[in-house]
Amino acid sequence: MVEVAPFRGILYNKDTVEKLDDVMSPPYDIISPEMQEQLYAKNKYNVVRLILGKILPGDNDKDNRYTRARKFLEEWLEKKILVESENPSIYPYKVEYELNGNKKIMNGFFVLLKLDHDYRMVKAHERTLSKPKEDRLNLMRVTKANLEPIELLYMDEKDEIRKLMDSCINEPEIDVVGYDGFRHRLWRIDDKKIVSRIKEKLSSEILFIADGHHRYQTAINYAKEVNAGENDPANYIMVVLANMFDEGLSILPTHRLIKKDINLDNIIEKAREYFDIETYNLSADNIKEKAKDILNSIKTDSEHKFFIYHKKGCYILTLKDTSIMDRLAPDRSKVWRNLDVSILHKTFLEKIMGINETNLEDHVKYTRDTIEALNVVDEEKFVMSIIMNPTKIEEIKAVAEAGEHMPQKSTYFLPKLLSGLVMR
Repeated sequence: MVEVAPFRGILYNKDTVEKLDDVMSPPYDIISPEMQEQLYAKNKYNVVRLILGKILPGDNDKDNRYTRARKFLEEWLEKKILVESENPSIYPYKVEYELNGNKKIMNGFFVLLKLDHDYRMVKAHERTLSKPKEDRLNLMRVTKANLEPIELLYMDEKDEIRKLMDSCINEPEIDVVGYDGFRHRLWRIDDKKIVSRIKEKLSSEILFIADGHHRYQTAINYAKEVNAGENDPANYIMVVLANMFDEGLSILPTHRLIKKDINLDNIIEKAREYFDIETYNLSADNIKEKAKDILNSIKTDSEHKFFIYHKKGCYILTLKDTSIMDRLAPDRSKVWRNLDVSILHKTFLEKIMGINETNLEDHVKYTRDTIEALNVVDEEKFVMSIIMNPTKIEEIKAVAEAGEHMPQKSTYFLPKLLSGLVMR
């Protein structure tokens, strides 16, 4: 059973913070060192100081990025920079953005979720790494707070939960433009009847982690560490729930950038064992049109296609037969074998290029930006780019239900949740 609960969220105070846009931040895991500097300079109360504080030369056990985060949190609450909601509430959240010329609105809501230690009702599709978990665990240990939400998906084909929330919201509590140029709006609902109906609708759901696998597992580790009881606050985590069928939810492809000495002719010849190969002539004059042309050339509903971009030539690779994957990965589920990322890694990277899990980090980097994927090859920073189609939402669901994990960098959800809207 899925258990959600309203909570007294901590929000920035509009009366003491002049411009709320300036205290918001991207999620911690996409903040570069340069962006961290910019956010620090933007406003002395920017949430980056809590979620990803600077590491300083004199740091020790008593004074470090985690202890400073706790100190800032306590100070800002005391100064009423941050204020706690009066009543336990859920917080409807909408993000307006544009993608490929199309306007979209993602609908979700902040709520507390009871941890499912055994992943029975909460399903994960990504394997977690130890380093990010340790960092987030240290932050949680010291601050004893949920400073950012994780994102999970529920299934509501009739869109009943959103319609219910929309029926009782008016002016937003927060209305800001984020680092991404997207409009982020937040409301508050403390009506017990509405909250109760939402709790009831979600109780029999299965949830799927979209973003925040490391933080979800960190919360479980922390709850175990403090021996949290069934209804202990540490046994709950702040999340944003979004409808899997929401048209405002997008998944971007993650392209592979290859940094390895290769003979392109040999690689293409070897690839013929697994793929039908078509030489492709890019006729577009500018990089933007090239990127658009490439993405259109591999768009498909049923086939598995990849685009190879190299200074000496461009190719479209189409998997000859899915039975190839049955042979190469017999121990995996059918749905895993049918993922583009699985096919690419098993056939092209492992069998053709000799890149596997042991040397993947040395030879493969990633980008979601198709234009960047072309530029880095043109500028000879990388030898070759492999342009991919996005993973489909139903594939993520099926892999998670099968209890499997996708290869690293298989999914990139858009829009990213804005940090600083609600804390707990």
